[in-house]
Amino acid sequence: MGCRKRAAKNDLLRIVVAGEQCVPDQRGTLPGRGAYMHPALICLDLAVRRRAFPRAFRVQGPLDSAELRRVVEAITVQAAL
Repeated sequence: MGCRKRAAKNDLLRIVVAGEQCVPDQRGTLPGRGAYMHPALICLDLAVRRRAFPRAFRVQGPLDSAELRRVVEAITVQAAL
């Protein structure tokens, strides 16, 4: 979604909408429409700036991505170790 580059499904992070926020679905079991992006802050920032989440999930208005940002930051820190 963010950088629009292709990658294997297991290299991407699945995202779903719960209420009015984007929630990461690391197990791939949450119900609903899913969208995939690289688990990197730069991809998240690009997706937010391009307003890709409302388009991908076909909803009106902005979606809260604070929880998603927290998880992506944790994944980034974990990968750096």
